[in-house]
Amino acid sequence: MGNRVTREDFEWVYTEQPHTQRRKEILAKYPEIKTLMGPDPRLKWIVSGMVILQFLACYLVKDLSLKWIFFWAYAFGGCINHSLTLAIHDISHNVAFGNKQIKWNRWFAVFANLPIGIPYSASFKKYHIDHHRYLGGDNLDVDIPTDFEGWFFCTPLRKLLWLFFQPLFYSLRPLYVNPKAITQMEIFNALAQFSIDLIIYYLWGLKPIIYLIAGSLLCMGLHPISGHFIAEHYMFLKGYETYSYYGPLNWLTFNVGYHMEHHDFPSIPGCRLPMVKKIASEYYDNLPHHQSWVRVLWDFVFDDTIGPYSRVKRQCKLAKES
Repeated sequence: MGNRVTREDFEWVYTEQPHTQRRKEILAKYPEIKTLMGPDPRLKWIVSGMVILQFLACYLVKDLSLKWIFFWAYAFGGCINHSLTLAIHDISHNVAFGNKQIKWNRWFAVFANLPIGIPYSASFKKYHIDHHRYLGGDNLDVDIPTDFEGWFFCTPLRKLLWLFFQPLFYSLRPLYVNPKAITQMEIFNALAQFSIDLIIYYLWGLKPIIYLIAGSLLCMGLHPISGHFIAEHYMFLKGYETYSYYGPLNWLTFNVGYHMEHHDFPSIPGCRLPMVKKIASEYYDNLPHHQSWVRVLWDFVFDDTIGPYSRVKRQCKLAKES
């Protein structure tokens, strides 16, 4: 249990990401999958209900002791906030209002961001595009840990700490790996977020702010739902860089577990990804997938063949900007 991770570098490959070719093959065989692309009309109502629910929770926790605030932040509020980050993930692909209403999608992502307590949505979209376009790309895909993370977090205790502080690594890593200029949308995102935080503080005090931010950090760290961060692209089997999960937690996470299907068809909203798997089942049934996000976290911590270095990396050429 105290063994160091045996891997000392990333898994470097010299092939293109597998999703582009599989997408072409599936569309050639099943062109009807194109009908699944487009906005999810229910998404805006589900997300709006979650945002309202969290604001109601802010009122309900304003007089609780701190121990109960942290309890409810971890057990309830953080789950809602983590789910909202995955709604923002879906919205970043313009599936709330469609590709013809890009500004509506961006502003709705800012709205979905409000209960998270920290501005996040605009920066996420800016980098998430690169994650799809340059999957595993050295200095381009900021989803991949740094060399320091791979080198230092190499024992069970250190990997446990890495999972706990994962939200900080995800938020700070882009500034080191691939810094980009601050956009106008990021400024608007921050202004909207801090304005709402100030209003909540003025109405109900500091405790609701603690509830929101603590829930976001705790449930994106060491929490069963956060198993998806590891499950999606960490190389549990050599030669495979993306994995799906088809279990019940997909109900809380906008089907982010259908991750192979998502990378094959990022313009299909999460609610329709199970239909992709059903139509093109022969392309997915025999690929390795995870049965449990909790088991993923357990294996990540205690398996000495797995650590932050367990990622596929490649050199990618920058695409020409249109």
